[in-house]
Formats: sequence, structure tokens, C-alpha cells
Amino acid sequence: MSPYHRPTTLQEALGLLAGPGLCIAAGCTDLFPATGARALCGPVLDITAIAALRGIAPEGDYIRLGATTTWADILRADLPAGFDMLRDAAREVGSVQIQTSGTLAGNICNASPAADGVPCLLALDAEVEIASLGATRQVHLGDFITGVRQTALRPGEMVTAILIPKAKTGGRSRFIKLGARTYLVISIAMVAARLEVENGHVSAAALAVGACSAVARRLPRQEAALIGTRADAGLVGRIEPTLIVPDLAPIDDIRAEATYRSGAAVELIRRAVDDLVAGVGKVAA
Repeated sequence: MSPYHRPTTLQEALGLLAGPGLCIAAGCTDLFPATGARALCGPVLDITAIAALRGIAPEGDYIRLGATTTWADILRADLPAGFDMLRDAAREVGSVQIQTSGTLAGNICNASPAADGVPCLLALDAEVEIASLGATRQVHLGDFITGVRQTALRPGEMVTAILIPKAKTGGRSRFIKLGARTYLVISIAMVAARLEVENGHVSAAALAVGACSAVARRLPRQEAALIGTRADAGLVGRIEPTLIVPDLAPIDDIRAEATYRSGAAVELIRRAVDDLVAGVGKVAA
């Protein structure tokens, strides 16, 4: 039997991780399917008994989401409206069993192009807290995921938290995904959108697209085109393919061709923005 470690403190876990060959396990919702076997191979570091790694709490200028915080924890948490898109994503991450076991940090470390949490976290300007035995560092999520199944983690490091700047949690947000069916499906395309509105005009915009490119992308050109414009039904008309598609580098795979993904991403962004503007109108009324 392969060695199995289940430490109760972060320091103990990092000490074990300093050795070679350990596989970190949390929710295991992606880890087990990836093995292609009936059991995990090699030494396992189970981090689920480390209480300090789970939970959601304010910390200085950030809201801290511990590494083993689950999707179900997100659904139960009292969070600002800017997090609504992440809550929407949590409702659609697999079955209830997956939502109860799967972790937010596992979702980003798995680095799948179709990871539901990544566009939402990008639209919240998330940073990733990474620890090793001798140091801690923070990396913007956009720099953390470097490719398909690839991250910026170095040997001996693990993700300990996802940090959301409080200044980026304002406004209203929306998450929409497109798949072959409504539930229990890998997305063809997904979008996360967050708008802040002041005096009837867009004061801040964050738009991100997942499952289209090898890595989820923000849309800086389209965001810039929305800022300063009136937050009314006409805002959807400012969503332009020429401001979105060049930032995507869409992929071809068995689920969809690149051209289809490009069109789907534009349409989903339009729907998300339309929903947000309609919501702003209801609040104003």
C-alpha cells in the first residue's frame, strides 16, 4: 500500500511536501478520475484535516477563501453581490455530492480549460496564496494557470487560499454556461460578468470567458468599451465580437469548433450583461 498522510497542521503538511513525489488530495473529484485506476498511485498527502485551510473570512483588504473550502460552503456563505456569479457556478458544478466534496482550490489547481470557478474568480481579480516550508507568495490567478493542466506551482508548494480584493466585490454579477445539457456537463463555453453602476452609468466592468481557450481569459477591450456608458437596454449593443474574439484564441475539440465557441462566447456575454442591466433597473425601480 502506498504511504498515506493526513496531517492536522499546515506546517506538518508543508514539511511532508518538501519531500519528493507526494500527491495532494482534497475533494478528489478530479484526482480519482485522472488516475484511470481503482486507487491513487504513489504517496498521498490528504489536506482535509487541516482546519486552517477551510472557511471564508475577511482578512485585511481581502476576503479569504481557504484552500479546502467547498462549493457547498460557497453556497451557504454570506457574501457580497459581486460573488453571485461564483454562487451560480457552485450550483452547476456537478451533482450535490461533487459540490459537497469538491474544493475551490482543487478547481484551479486542476487547471482544466472548463473549470467553472476560474472565469468567476478572474472577474473578481482573485489572487492565489501559495505556501512552501520556508515562504509564502501571492500570484494573480491569471498568472497561476499557465496552460492546460499546468500551474505556476513549484516543487514543495501548495495553494493555501484564494484571496479576493474587497474592492472588487461590488456591483452585481452573473455566470452562464453552455453545454450539451443543463446539468452534469462539461461546458462548451461559459462566461462570468460583473458590473458596477453609479448614477446610471457603468463605473466598472469585469468580463471573463472559460472553456473557449486553453486558459480562461478576461476581456479587457470589451470591459473598457462598457465603462462610462449608460446602464440601460442599449448597453448590450456595445458588446462587439471584434472586442471579444481577439482576446480568446478559441480551441477546437470534440465538444465544439473554435468558430462556434467564438460566437457562443459573444452571445453569452450579451445575455449576462442584459441580465445585469435588467437587474439594475429593478433595483432602481
